[in-house]
Amino acid sequence: MARSVTSPSEMAPWQSSLDLWPVGNCQVSGLIDSRGGLVWGCVPRVDGDPVFCALLNGGQQDIGVWRFELEGQVSVSQSYLRNTPILVTRLEAEDGSAVEITDFCPRYERSGRMYRPVAYIRVVRPVAGTPRMKVVLRPMLDYGKQVAETTNGTNHIRYLIGPQALRLSTDAPVGYILEQRTFRVESDQHFFLGPDEPFSGNLRAEIRSMEEQTAKYWRLWSRGLATPFEWQDEVIRCAITLKLCQHEETGAIVAALTTSIPEAPHSERNWDYRYCWIRDSYYTVQALNRLGALDVLEKYLTYLRNIVDAAKGGQIQPLYSVMGDAELDETTAAFLAGYRGMGPVRIGNAAYTQVQYDCYGQIVLPTTQAFFDRRLLRIADERDFAALEEVGEMAWKMYDQPDAGLWEFRTRQEVHTYSAVMSWAACDRLANVAARLGKEDRCLVWRGRAETIQDTIERRAWVEGSGNEEGIGHYGASFESDYLDASLLQMVELRFLTPDNPRFRSTFAAVEKALRRGEHMLRYAHEDDFGAPETAFNICTFWLIEALHLAGRDEEGRQLFCTMLSHMTKSGLLSEDMDFDNGELWGNFPQTYSLVGVINCAGLLSKSWNTVR
Repeated sequence: MARSVTSPSEMAPWQSSLDLWPVGNCQVSGLIDSRGGLVWGCVPRVDGDPVFCALLNGGQQDIGVWRFELEGQVSVSQSYLRNTPILVTRLEAEDGSAVEITDFCPRYERSGRMYRPVAYIRVVRPVAGTPRMKVVLRPMLDYGKQVAETTNGTNHIRYLIGPQALRLSTDAPVGYILEQRTFRVESDQHFFLGPDEPFSGNLRAEIRSMEEQTAKYWRLWSRGLATPFEWQDEVIRCAITLKLCQHEETGAIVAALTTSIPEAPHSERNWDYRYCWIRDSYYTVQALNRLGALDVLEKYLTYLRNIVDAAKGGQIQPLYSVMGDAELDETTAAFLAGYRGMGPVRIGNAAYTQVQYDCYGQIVLPTTQAFFDRRLLRIADERDFAALEEVGEMAWKMYDQPDAGLWEFRTRQEVHTYSAVMSWAACDRLANVAARLGKEDRCLVWRGRAETIQDTIERRAWVEGSGNEEGIGHYGASFESDYLDASLLQMVELRFLTPDNPRFRSTFAAVEKALRRGEHMLRYAHEDDFGAPETAFNICTFWLIEALHLAGRDEEGRQLFCTMLSHMTKSGLLSEDMDFDNGELWGNFPQTYSLVGVINCAGLLSKSWNTVR
C-alpha cells in the first residue's frame, strides 16, 4: 500500500477521526490514529475494558492513549508492511530529524501452538537527524473512569488495570516515560506492553525476532489467499482485517472492533459492535469462501456449531459474545464523552433480546457447507444435521411471524420479507443436506416447507402496481406495508429468485429509485425509532453493486465500486456508514459487513486472471 502522508497544514489540533490503522493478533487489537497514537485497544480481548480509549474520550488526547510526540513535529506518513498488519509510522520534525514507529501484536507458531499474547509491541527507530521525543503512555481502567496507577522497576512499568496489570518492558528511560519528559533518541527504543511477568531473554533481540516471525506468518497467510486479478491490494487488506476481527480462541468474528461510533452526527445511533452478529454469518462465509481462507472459515463454523448446540429448542438470538455468552446487557460508560463528544458510549447490546427470524437462515446457510466441502478437516455428519434440524423447525414455525427485522427496529415489529426469505433458505438448504445424507423422507419434508414459505411470500409480500412509473409491482419490505428496504436486493443472492425474474427486475427498479442517493444506498428511507436515516449503510451500496452486475450493468457497477474504494481510509478500510453528501465515514470501524462487501464485489467484477496469461 502506498504510504499515507499528513502534511503540515493537516497537523491541526487533534480530534477523533476514523482515519485509523488496525493492528492485532486475533486475541487483542488496537487502532492507531493518523499521528501514530494508539487510541483504541481493549484487554484481554475485543469486548474487554478499553484501556486505550482516547478515541471515545471526547477529544482529550493525553489520557487513554499511547503516543510518541516528536519535538517540532511537522508531518506524519504511515503504511503497512506489505501483506501484514504491521504498521510503520514516520514522524518528521521541522529540523529534518525523524523517527519511525513500528506497531504490531505478535503472532506466529511457537512450541506447536500459535503465540498470540495480550500484548502490544512498539519500536521507535531514529532515522534522520537528532530527534527528541516524549512518550505519553496513560492507559485507563473501567471504561475511562480513572488513569491506571503505576509501579515500576529499573526496566519496566506496571500499569494496574483493575485486579490485573499490564507490564511495559522497555530499554527506553523509565523515568522519562513516567514523567513524560522529552529526551533524545539516539538508538532504537523497544516497548513490549503485555502480561504482568518478567520479560525473558534479551528485549532487543526478542522483539526483533517477534517482528520478523510475525511478518513471515502474515505474508505466508496472505500468499494462500485466492484473490481476484483486479483490486488485489484492497482485497488482501480487507482479508487481513477480517481475520483480525476473529477471536481465534472460539472462532467468533465480531461486527467491528469498536463501540459507539455514531452512525450519523449527534444521532445517538451509537451501538456496541464488539460481538458476533448471526445476521453476518452467511455473507462472512461467502467472503471467506471467495478468499479460500479455510483456517478462518473452519474456526468460524465451529463457533456457529457451538451456538447451535447451546440453542434451547433451536432458538437463535441475533448476537452473542465472542465466548458464546447469550446475555449482553446494555449499559453506558459514564466517564467517556464519546466520539467527538457525541455520546453515549454503550457497553453491551440490548438487541440480543430481540427476535430476528432471519437468524435461523443465517445459521443454517453457512453451516450446511460442512456437509459438502471436502477440503475441511471435519465433515459434518448426521448428528450435526439433527441439531441443525432443530434450528430449521424454528424457521418453519416463525417464518410468518412479526420480528424486529434485519435492521433491528427497537419499537415495532412486522413480518419482514427478508426474514421470511431467510426462513425459506433454511428449509431449502436443509432439503439439500437431507438429500446428501440419503434421507429422502426428510428431504421431502423440508422441500415441501420451502415451497409453502415461497408461496406465502409471493402472495403476502408482493405489492401490486406501484413499483415504478409503468405500474409494475414490487416486493415490500414486510407483509404489512409497501415500503422498501435494501435487503430485497438479496433475493437473488439467496437463490429465492433468478436475475431474469420479472418480479426481481421490477423490485430492483423500485428499490433503486426509492433508496439510491447518487453513489450511495440507504437501508430504508422511512423514519425509524430515531428518525429518518442520515447516512448510507455501506453494505447496502455493495448490494446495489451486486444487483447492477446481475442486471448486466457491469460498467456502472465497476464505476460505483471504484467510487466506494475511493472513500476508504488511508489504511484501505471502511466503517459501517457514509454521509451521502460529503462521503465522510461514520459508524463502527472497521466494519466486517463492509470488508465482506469489498471482497465479494471484487470477486464478481474483476477481470479474469486469464487476461494476463
